[in-house]
Parts: sequence; C-alpha cells; structure tokens
Amino acid sequence: MADFSDQFQRFIFEHGNIRGERVMLDASSREALGKRDYPAPVAQMLGESLAAVVLMSATLKFEGLLSLQARGSGSVSLLMAESNHQRQIRGLAHSEPEVGPGTLAEHLGDGRLAITIEPRHGQRYQGVVPLEDETLSQCLESYFERSEQLATAIILASDGARAGGLLLQRLPGESAPDGDFWNRLTLQARTVTADELLLLDAETLLRRLFPEDAVRLYPPEPVVFACSCSRERTAQALEALGEEDCIALLDEQGVISVDCQFCHHHYEFDRQDVTVLFQQPPLH
Repeated sequence: MADFSDQFQRFIFEHGNIRGERVMLDASSREALGKRDYPAPVAQMLGESLAAVVLMSATLKFEGLLSLQARGSGSVSLLMAESNHQRQIRGLAHSEPEVGPGTLAEHLGDGRLAITIEPRHGQRYQGVVPLEDETLSQCLESYFERSEQLATAIILASDGARAGGLLLQRLPGESAPDGDFWNRLTLQARTVTADELLLLDAETLLRRLFPEDAVRLYPPEPVVFACSCSRERTAQALEALGEEDCIALLDEQGVISVDCQFCHHHYEFDRQDVTVLFQQPPLH
C-alpha cells in the first residue's frame, strides 16, 4: 500500500485556463532509489526525475508509459525514470562511484534529454531536447516549449529519498489567460522552497502559494513503485539474443543469470529452459 505522502493531485484555477499538478513521493521514491547505492547528487537528480515523470504522465489519456531518459558523457551517463497511466514508477541511474556537487549539465556533460510516450496500443512518440540548462526543471520547460508549444512551469525537489514537484501549464484556446495572470502565478509558484515541496500536502501548499486565487483541487491519486520486469520479458530478451549465443553462455556458465536493472530481481534459465524457449513459437 502506498504511503499517505505518495500521491498525485490535479488542480485548476477557476478564473483562468491554467491547469496544475502536485506530486509527493516518499515510500515509492525510497524504494526506487534504494535499489542501488547512489552518490548523493545522483540520488537527488533521480528523485527529481521520478517526480517529473509522474507530473508528465498526467497527459496520458490511454493505457501506456511515459519515460524520461537523459544521456551524457559526464560523471553521470544515464538518468532514467518511468511512470505509467496507473502512476506506477521506477527509475535508475548510471554514474561514476563518486560524484561531487554540480548542475545537471555539468554532471551529464554533452548530452540530450528524451521524453518517450509508449501507448499499449498505438504509435510510439519521442521528443528530444539538448541538455543545455542547469536543472532538470529548466530542461523540461524547454521540452514543453519546443515540442508541445505550451507555456509550462515545473519546480522539482528531492533530498535523495523523498521527492516532490509542482507543474503549472497555460492551456491554449479562446479562454486562455492573459499574460499578466500567467506571469503572476508562475512568479508565485517559484517562491516555493524544497522543504515545502517535500513536506506540504497539496491543499496547504496551494493556499500558501496562491492565497488570492480560487483553486479547484481534485482528489488525490496514489503513486507506487512497481517494476514491469517478468520472466516472460526476460525470456523474450534471450530469444532476441539468439539460440547460438544462449547455448554458448550455458556452455560457459552452466546457467544464464539475468538481474533486472530497476528492481534487481534475479532470473535464471538452465539448459532445459533454453531448449524449451527455442522449440516453441516466438514469444512476441
């Protein structure tokens, strides 16, 4: 069961065509981050990434998955986080054993940020932006501006265990808010502190940030850590590797061992498993 703090909530401003989202992660982010011994700056960036994909997955109107992947040539080579339409999250990072303080751009070096939307039934979509900004929040705002043409404010925080986030988005249309209203709301939103993002429930936070505005807050939705790995999916990966290579691994090791990078679940396939795998019709 999700911790009370593991929740996502939508809200709208009654007198302007602006929508918002609030996410708090505690047990779910601790479980995702606890799978590896990450350096503190890496755990913080991964925590922010987990909060970000929950906020962005609110756009999914179908069964599917949204993933964030940042790759670079610096001390951190990979940041990856996923959230599906049920608010189930997982994530991982690859880095050097020791990573000091620095910005996202400094840690990842010359890199890029990819946002991928994968419907269970339908066409896959991916948007890519260069990692030119100092923070993940700024990179994601650039993504929305370039890929979606939507003015968006995103504020993220993580202490390496918990994570939190706030998103405001100015929607198009005849009832679009005037620029002054949007600018005032985003300025007020950016006064939020990391502690407030990590500790305050949505109602308290919105009342603190927007005391003069009528805000309609929708019921909370739970967020949980969940890994989509399975023995069947692992078998599909072995099938893609090919029978010859699988037999070679068995001859060398006696058994094929596979660990999920996200949850560290261990799978083993012996010679009989591999024989059955390649005798039956393809799994995909």
